[in-house]
Order: sequence, then C-alpha cells, then structure tokens
Amino acid sequence: MSMELDVFVGNNTIMDEDVYQLWLDGHAVSDAVRLRMESGALRDCEVSVDVVHSDTMDQFRTFQMCEKLLQSPAKLANQLLFQIPPHKQAMMIERYYQFDNAFAREVLGKKLSKGMKKDLDDISSKTGIGVKSCRRQFDNFKRVFKVVEELKGPLVDNVQRHFLLSDSLAKDYAAIVFFANSRFETGKRKLQYLSFQDFAFCAGQLISYWTVGAVDNVMEDMDVDLEKEFLHNLKDLKVLINDKDMLDQHKSLVCAQLRGKIKVFSEMEANFKNLSRALVNIAAKLTHTRDVRDLFIDLVEKFIEPCRSDRWSVGDLRLFLTHYTSSAHMLETFRYEPIWDRYMGVIKSCILKMYHD
Repeated sequence: MSMELDVFVGNNTIMDEDVYQLWLDGHAVSDAVRLRMESGALRDCEVSVDVVHSDTMDQFRTFQMCEKLLQSPAKLANQLLFQIPPHKQAMMIERYYQFDNAFAREVLGKKLSKGMKKDLDDISSKTGIGVKSCRRQFDNFKRVFKVVEELKGPLVDNVQRHFLLSDSLAKDYAAIVFFANSRFETGKRKLQYLSFQDFAFCAGQLISYWTVGAVDNVMEDMDVDLEKEFLHNLKDLKVLINDKDMLDQHKSLVCAQLRGKIKVFSEMEANFKNLSRALVNIAAKLTHTRDVRDLFIDLVEKFIEPCRSDRWSVGDLRLFLTHYTSSAHMLETFRYEPIWDRYMGVIKSCILKMYHD
C-alpha cells in the first residue's frame, strides 16, 4: 500500500502576515483559502487551490500552536520550538492584541466576566465582526485586566511591561482596564454617538490627572483608582454657585473677556448661571463614589446638549471654558484654585473631545 506525503523541512518558521490576519479574524481554513485566491496576491505564482489549502492549513496550525505563547508574550522570546525573528515576534504580539474599535465600544465600561461571553454572538451580529475574533478580543481584554488591575505604578507602563505592546495600543488597553474598574456608564442612548477613541482620550485625561498615581507619581500608587481625597474636596467648589455675589462676579469677569470674541455671546450671557451650575454640580456629585459612573452622561445632558441646542461652535466652547476656568482665579474670596484647575483641566479636555455630532 503506497501513500503520498508532502514533507517540508526548514529552520525558520514560515509566516505570511496576510494569512495570520485571516486567522486572527476567525476565518475557517476554507474561507481563508477562498479569500487568498480572490485577492489575486497568488496570481503570478500559478499555484493550485490544493497547494494554497495545504499552505493555509499548515500556517493556521502553527498560529494555533503559538497562541499559548501569545497569551504570555514574554514567553515567546524565550521558547525554542519556533524560530521566529524578533521583529516578527513583535508583529505577532501587536496584531494578536489589536482590537476593533466597534467591538471595544460595545464592551466598554462593562464587567469583564464570564457572564458577558454570552453577549458576544449579539455583538458579532451588530458589528459584523466574526464570533471567533470577538472571543479573542474579549479574552485579551479580560487577561490584561486580570494581570494589571492590582499592580502598583503607572497603568500604561504595566500593560507595556507585561504584554510588550506599542505605546498607543498600551494606552488603549489602559483605557479599557480603567473603564472596567470604574464602571462608567457608556451604554445610554445619548452616549451612543461617542466612539471608543472619544472615551479612550477621556480615560487618558482621568488617569493622568485624577487618579492616586497622578499626584505624587510614587511607584506604590495605582493609576486604576480615582483619588478619593480629591473627589471629596470637589464639594468645596459649590461656593462658586452658592455665593450669589461670587456667581455674579464670575459671570461679569467671563463676559468681559468674551464680549465680541464669540458668536453666541448673548446666549452665553443669558445661560451663564445654568452652565456654571451644571459644571459645579457635576463636580460636587463626584464626591459620592457611586455617582462617578454617571460623569459622561451628566456632561452630555447638563452641559453639551444645552450648548449644542444654542449652536455653539467648538471654538466658542474652547474660549468659554478657558476664560471660565481662568476667571475664577480673579475672585478675591475663592480659595480653591488648585482643586478647581485640576477639575476643570480634565473637564475642559473631555467636553471638547465629546463635542461633535
């Protein structure tokens, strides 16, 4: 009885980046073969479908064997089974941990638990991302969260050190960990216009300026938790709206700075006290940890929507927030400038990022 075998012996692991992407996207071998043939990339080689099928199956098998190592990236460099050059290792790790923004937006702020796995089919249908790819991305989120949530020191650095990711991808994972830990509300209808990158930017601002590690930058501090003392002190800002003379003086100072400089001056002047109350009341609400999760819906409902209905431009908004913040320093009886600047610096950046259609 005779048997034909295809045998290939080599040293370096053969790896096609396009085939790797097809595997990451969750395609079956047959689908991957069809997509490879349709792409025309192999047209000049005049290879048969059987050869492409054999090559695809062989590479998929290699990727599956590498997957355990990719889940603990540091192990990939120290293993001897696969001869993969360092630049290829870096590519494999980076691509394995890359994710679709549409998928990240769906899970942002939710608990990364086993119970959520049952929602992956629905997310796949909604986003058009394959179920296998959704599962890989979700498992990666959960794995990174589990490794770094209790670690001391800067969150982005911890992600980079343990998962060997690029700076930009590590920052995106830091945002996912931060949102999963703080459980910010992101799913309400009025927040649906905001993208993952909008929220990731805001997470970066919160991590950099409002967390425990943002103040003294000691390695023992953590970037995952907002600083409770800072949140507690935000209630002192209520004086800006509770003291009528101070509120009137603040309004006069801002109006003097903006007269003739913004198109919505009359609307701003008429609505100043409501806008100021909104920003200060959001601050005071953050004193209660359970209410922190409503930060983004409060910003949209209480500040962004009123400005949008009066047709403020981004330029008008930037000028208003700049002078609204700085004018508080000219109020003689106002004594909370450091807290005010720390609060408004982040709020201004987040509002400007969130202010779009």
